[in-house]
Amino acid sequence: MAQTSVMNGHEHTCILGEDETEDKMENVMSFSSGPLTEELHCSICLDMFTDPVSTPCGHNFCKTCLNKHWDNSQTCNCPYCQETFNQRPDLKINTTLREIVDHYKKKSPENKTEVLCDFCEEKKLKALKSCLVCQSSYCETHLVPHLRVAGLKKHKLMDPVINLEDYICQKHERPLELFCGDDQTCVCLMCTVTDHKNHNTVPLEEEIEEKKTQLMKDVWQMIQDRIEKIQDIKHSAEVRKRNTEKEKAAHVELFTDLIRSIERCQTELLEMMEEQEKAAEKQEQELIEDLEQEITELKMRNTELEQLSHTEDHLHLLQIYSSLCSPINTRNWPEISIETHKSMTTLRRALIQLQDTLNEKLSHSATELKWMQQYAVDVSLDPNTANPYLILSDDGKQVRCGDTKQKLPDNPKRFDRYGIVLGMEGFSSGRFYFEVQVKGKTEWGLGVARESIDRKGENTLKPSNGCWTVVLRNENEYKACAGPTVSLSLRVKPQRVGVFVDCEKGLVSFYDVESSSHIYSFTVRDAFRINTWSLSSGLCFQVHNSWHSLFFCWRLSNSVALLRCIPHAPNRDARTVTVRYEYMYRYTPS
Repeated sequence: MAQTSVMNGHEHTCILGEDETEDKMENVMSFSSGPLTEELHCSICLDMFTDPVSTPCGHNFCKTCLNKHWDNSQTCNCPYCQETFNQRPDLKINTTLREIVDHYKKKSPENKTEVLCDFCEEKKLKALKSCLVCQSSYCETHLVPHLRVAGLKKHKLMDPVINLEDYICQKHERPLELFCGDDQTCVCLMCTVTDHKNHNTVPLEEEIEEKKTQLMKDVWQMIQDRIEKIQDIKHSAEVRKRNTEKEKAAHVELFTDLIRSIERCQTELLEMMEEQEKAAEKQEQELIEDLEQEITELKMRNTELEQLSHTEDHLHLLQIYSSLCSPINTRNWPEISIETHKSMTTLRRALIQLQDTLNEKLSHSATELKWMQQYAVDVSLDPNTANPYLILSDDGKQVRCGDTKQKLPDNPKRFDRYGIVLGMEGFSSGRFYFEVQVKGKTEWGLGVARESIDRKGENTLKPSNGCWTVVLRNENEYKACAGPTVSLSLRVKPQRVGVFVDCEKGLVSFYDVESSSHIYSFTVRDAFRINTWSLSSGLCFQVHNSWHSLFFCWRLSNSVALLRCIPHAPNRDARTVTVRYEYMYRYTPS
């Protein structure tokens, strides 16, 4: 970490490292007695800055002093380096420098009450030292005996103070020059043989050095903690930005597909309407031609009737009357109509088709699951957590149950009762997703559990014990272990289950990957908010007499994700559960 300050044109840069922490803290605590005081004085009035301002050349002066200097001069130049400015600069108060000056004035010994010599008779001079034995303060002149007389040279001198009684043991009236570690109080030499006999005592100088060192370490640790927090915030911001970009890209892809579907539906609708229009025009033309043909035939009959109307051969007219009354070959035109709303029917059909497409595209579970799958993680198994019955592969990606218990060193991380193994990797925040293949399994359980799960005893899978799981029992009974259990109605048997965890929202969700359907969700807001969560993975295995239970465990900083698969009988064929990203165990019952 680097700090830079500018004082009277000189740039001071300090690069801090862990080895320089104590020196830096000592400089900060005693800066008032160092050369910094010279940098806090105006070179015009020679007093400490009042409303300090900086010139373009980098030097500092009191605002009033510099304005007066320029008012009495024909040119505007720097009083320190004599650099001339073409126009009078607009002076702004250097607030940082002013705060430093104000801080110095408050901490400066000059502002403290002055201690006077107890032996000056007329004009009392300023005391140079105070004697804890004599309980008096001395100026330079009256201090001489303490520097020359052998008996007085043994007295303990210190910087002058007014409240000397606070430095004296009230019981023994001796200087408080030791510190009792047992009672955490200052004591005198007499106290060490009376009230504090056999106590752990050290000189005050030694104790204060230790406390100063510890204090500086604590302050530095606080600084480091805040630096790490800033880094965590920046990292979270970067992760959020990356996730936002991924989500934006996914949303753009979704809407692009929807737009293409709408455009395709529009094109198909217009083409269909064009074909229907052509067919309608053809039908109309055919109808017109038939009507015109019938009109021609009717006109011919009308002409024939007109001719007959003038004949006087009534017998002939009666003989042909029946033929004249017979209808000609015409259609029943009142029953024929033209479809004028066919386009609306077509539009309705197209919109229904589009709605089906939209429903498919906007299927909540499918879209949500695709979004969650971008948070898939890859981890390795931690052999220090594995139950002694579990055998891990060399790459830490596979685990299986052995026939005998291995001789492994016991440690607080290892599971002794349940066949569980956790992962090595951890994630402090964010979202996580993994998939587990459960195809062919008659019983299984999977989910998320707190890292504080009891590793040395019994633990029922329920939220009150820090577990959020979904299980399959009796081949077709799906339940969420919500305490009490919740029966789940699934349309199809899941072949692969996806588990998604959102630490910020305190959400654990389960999905059927094949059908992209939601199975169940737990909301554990309080647990996620109170605790710091990280994630790693593992498999676990549990033995009940001749029955064997297998768990897949995914650890969150205070949590573990679980998969449990139980064969119906000990003589079943070998069963395999393959987990996405190469997590696999193979179990062969004995």
